[in-house]
Amino acid sequence: QVQLVESGGGLVQPGGSLRLSCEASGISSNYAMGWFRQTPGKEREFVAARWWWGGSASYADSVKGRFTISRDNAKNTVYLQMNNLKPEDTAVYSCAAGLALGKYDYWGQGTQVTVSS
Repeated sequence: QVQLVESGGGLVQPGGSLRLSCEASGISSNYAMGWFRQTPGKEREFVAARWWWGGSASYADSVKGRFTISRDNAKNTVYLQMNNLKPEDTAVYSCAAGLALGKYDYWGQGTQVTVSS
């Protein structure tokens, strides 16, 4: 059974950085891993994704050049490094896993990120 647990959210000032973690259990190397975010009243938005085994990553235009998705095999963890954060990055961030990019069957509970001065 796949389980995903996010951590690392919090309050940060504009221009600051945060690193989100998604500890995954039950994942094999052929899974795709994604990060998404959602704010109240809006649809969930894609942020970043990559295959667990590696390969190139994909990013939403709004975060390109500022966010990086990576993984640590030894820790079974996927990270989202977020730099130069903006108030519009405020959202609940969730990680997801699935057997195809764009098709995610498993979701974490989410972690709140608030960017405010």
